Amino acid sequence: MTALSPEEQALVDPIDRAPILGHTLEWAAVNSGTANLAGLADMAGRLADAFAALPGEVRLVDPAPIEKVDREGTLRPVGHGRHLVVSVRPHAPRRVLLTGHMDTVYAADHPFQTCDWPDADTLHGPGTADMKGGLALMLAGLLAYEQSQPALGYDVMINSDEETGSLSSAALIASLAQGKLAALTYEPALPDGAMARARPGSGNYAAVVRGRSAHAGRNPEDGRNALLAAADLGLRLAAGRRAGLSVNPARIEGGAPNNTVPDLAILHFNLRPATPELAETAQAMVTEAIAAVSAAHEVTIHLHGHVSRPPKPITPGTKALFGLARKAADDLGQPMHWKDTGGVCDGNNIAACGIPVLDTMGALGGAIHSPDEFLLASSLDARARLTALVMHRLERQNLSA
Repeated sequence: MTALSPEEQALVDPIDRAPILGHTLEWAAVNSGTANLAGLADMAGRLADAFAALPGEVRLVDPAPIEKVDREGTLRPVGHGRHLVVSVRPHAPRRVLLTGHMDTVYAADHPFQTCDWPDADTLHGPGTADMKGGLALMLAGLLAYEQSQPALGYDVMINSDEETGSLSSAALIASLAQGKLAALTYEPALPDGAMARARPGSGNYAAVVRGRSAHAGRNPEDGRNALLAAADLGLRLAAGRRAGLSVNPARIEGGAPNNTVPDLAILHFNLRPATPELAETAQAMVTEAIAAVSAAHEVTIHLHGHVSRPPKPITPGTKALFGLARKAADDLGQPMHWKDTGGVCDGNNIAACGIPVLDTMGALGGAIHSPDEFLLASSLDARARLTALVMHRLERQNLSA
């Protein structure tokens, strides 16, 4: 370590890997797939108990009601777990937001449920990097920061639905972001320590296509084939791909028996615009394609969804926050760089509130969202030290400096 003051050295020295790893292993053993409400309740309780060690109010917030299009083309309520919020020094004049998520992509019946060690530094397991390890090191960094007689206030928000777009926690995130000087989000960094820079936006959609059924042999001309219309819509949308705009028609549901013209199909698709201007372009493209397909196939199409993750550009405030974090990382002997990424996270939502955010403060790891997911155990205590030092310096420095 270099360039640390005696006060800073005393701040980070006590941080030990063992309790951070203990929490990571305990929490990774709990299946908390976004749809596993029992597992999420278990996870929320464990997190509430652990984060109660901080000198603040711990509360579990009910999710906002969310509906999703089912296989019949009908909107149905979707259950979500409660979100954890910890408020420390809520009346402090300078406050920070720290966020993470307790849910994973692994369902309760997914075969990937246990951890193992391919080597002494690699922990292979579900949610280890994304982001049970990040939650554990965030807590350790904050506990270390609390030993320094701090004045900086902060909120911790750990939601239960990040992996499916944070629809039931978006309003909570926006509310907590208000008035914050900066935000730190604990998505995993890459194995070499690379951090995410700019991110595109993301929107998930379901287009419910309703046609008219008819006998496939006797009078097919009387039918209006919803499946063909959905396929046509998917092709038109895919043709709208361009630099800075990804369009992914992902799934068609519906159809009918082979002897019937299908009167229902549901096209699910994802849009990822790199800029707010491209988000508007994408919306116009979708509207135009729906109108054209509706007319060509004589069907009705109802669209559900929106760009729920706004594009995350890099602002002067974000650059200043990264500069502070990079200097802290360099001083800790953890060289840091950043680069643009195609992924999205709650950092997108926070940036849309005008708050500088660094959203890959978590453990180093890789192969997330797959049975090969892993984290590097040596990054747990290293990144906890980074959290403590960044909080310490945010208290004492202006981001514009």
